[in-house]
Formats: sequence, structure tokens, C-alpha cells
Amino acid sequence: MPSEPPLTDAAWRRTFRRRLRNWYDRAARDLPWRRTNNAYHIWVSEIMLQQTQVATVVPYFERFLKAFPSVAQLANAGEQTVLRHWEGLGYYRRARQMHAAAKRIVAEHRGKIPREADLLRDLPGIGPYTAGAILSIAFDAREPILEANTIRLVARLLAITEDVGSTKVQNLMWSFSDELLPRKEVGLFNQALMELGSLICTPKSPSCDACPVADLCLANAKQLQHTIPALKQKISFEKVNEAAVVIRHRGQILIRQCGSKERWEGLWDFPRVPVTSVGKRPIDNELVRGVFELTGLTVRVGPRLMTIKHGVTRFRITLHCFAAELVSPRSDKVAQTETRWVKPGELVQFPLSSSARKLAERLKSKETILSSRRKQAV
Repeated sequence: MPSEPPLTDAAWRRTFRRRLRNWYDRAARDLPWRRTNNAYHIWVSEIMLQQTQVATVVPYFERFLKAFPSVAQLANAGEQTVLRHWEGLGYYRRARQMHAAAKRIVAEHRGKIPREADLLRDLPGIGPYTAGAILSIAFDAREPILEANTIRLVARLLAITEDVGSTKVQNLMWSFSDELLPRKEVGLFNQALMELGSLICTPKSPSCDACPVADLCLANAKQLQHTIPALKQKISFEKVNEAAVVIRHRGQILIRQCGSKERWEGLWDFPRVPVTSVGKRPIDNELVRGVFELTGLTVRVGPRLMTIKHGVTRFRITLHCFAAELVSPRSDKVAQTETRWVKPGELVQFPLSSSARKLAERLKSKETILSSRRKQAV
């Protein structure tokens, strides 16, 4: 059993690398971004995988590359088109930053992803981890990586009981990760590290009995694997009541684009307002006033359509969805952000927030039922 962090123990590192590689050869999942060393593909996968489960990412990754097969095609696409293909993945800033980075790669690097770490990290949305992943996996550069899975793995290997987010500990882990790298097939090694953290060295109930390096792990030796890394303070969630208002006028529905200081910046949503009194029905005046402040339009609130419960960061939102009719199409009040009148069938063309997409699907379903009934009546 190791008695101290094996940062400079060459024999320990050789044993660790050999066992990890043998395990990865047997246990690695077949994922689409592991079948290529295309730097653009790897970049897309790494950005999508941030704070998102692998199973969720796979279909998005495949559809995204079909829509934008190259950096140049991503750069030339409109932001709304990019967001539409990102819709549902959340954390939309990732998509906007990747789009901005693609434009810079085309403008400054002739459409080629830089091989130099400093140039890569200078691009929007690419930090030390993402740069290390791209450079090592695509170009076999000797670059270490630290992300959620490998931070947990390294913390347990070294039995780090301190805050893994502190500068001191981060420096130690980056140094250790760098020392641990092999001389060749670095990208394969980094992927194996992430896979071990994802499949075996899990946050809760790590599978130490199945771990190929369990006897090299200080946390396992000291029986600390269940308490390392130190648990972060639990997030205090805030309950929020909001209302989405579906305003109809002459066969069209009003949508508005979310502003820079709103959730889902750049995406489209139905006018959404906070409500303080819910009960069986929010106060109509509250909705009328909120819609007017957002859009400059006066509406008459109709029946409740549905209720959606969803979470965004630290908020747990109950969204009450109401129909409404336009009363006054003209006003001196200027809308806060861009608004558009669209036919229900055109909603599919716009990138919507996840809750707005659910509401749009409900509207589409109702339209289909009504259309069917009208045909039967004829």
C-alpha cells in the first residue's frame, strides 16, 4: 500500500499506466467521438460533455456534426440556427461561445484549430481542460487534463482531504496529472482516465473492487474513498412561480427573444412573467401588466393551458401556461426585446427554451386535434 502521494515515484506511474491501459482496452465504451482524431469533432464533444451526461450528448453530437460538418460551416451559420441545434442541452452560453470561437478560427487561423495551447486557450469557451483534451486526443500532445471525473480520481489517488477547488490543491493535481502522462498515446491515456472516473471511481459508491488501480490508491488504503473529495455545500434551491402567456391574434402567436440578462439569452420564449398569487388561477391583472411591460401589448387572459415544473440552475420553477387574446395591437410602450408573430407551425424553426418547446408541442397537438375535428365535421 502506498504511504505517501506517489508524485515522483516512477515505478508507481509505470504500473498505473499499464493497468489503466489494459482496463481501458477491455472496458471502454464505444462513443462516436472516440472513433476519430478530428480536432473539430473532439472540440464539439468536449464542449457538449461539460455538465451533461454522455447518454444525452450522443444524439446531439451526431445531429450537430451533420448540420455543421466543419469549423467553417459552423462559423458561417447564424446564431439562431446554432442555438436551434443546441436546444435542449442547456447552458446555452457554451453554444454561443463555440460559435464565436469558430468565427475566430476561420478569421485568424484559416479554419484550422490551433495546435498551440496558448492560442487555443485564447478562444472563447476553451479553458485549460478543454484545450488539453483537444490537443492530447487530436494531436497526441503531452497535455494533462482535469475535469470532474479526473479531479475526483486524482483526489482519491492522493487522498486529498482539502478543498479540491483551492489554488494549492489545483496546482498539486495539475502537477501530478502532468507527471502521470505517458510519452505517447497521451490522448488515449487521458480518455482512459476520464473513463475510469466515470465508470468506476464514481461520486457515490465507487466500485473499488472492480478498479484496476485500487491497490495504488491512497484513499482506498485509508478507507477514505467515500469521503473524498470533500462534499460541496448543498445548493439552496429557490422556488419560483411564473406564467407563460400564449397570445393569439389572427391565427398567429407572439414570441419574444430573451435578452442578455435573462435566462436562455438569445432563445425565444412566450411572454413569461413572475406571478405572486397562484391558487387556482393567477391574478389576471398581474399577467396583463407583465405582458404589457415586456411587449407593449394589452391582452385579455383566457384559460389555463398546462402547468410545467422544471429546474434552471438554483431555481425550481412552476410555470403556469395561459392562453390570451390581443386586445390592443398598438401602444407607445416599446417592447423590451424583439418580438415576432408566427404561425404555430413555424415555432419549430425557432430555438426555444425547454419549457417553451413543451408548450409549443402541446399547442401543436391541440391544433392537430382541432384540425381533425373540423375535417370530420365537413
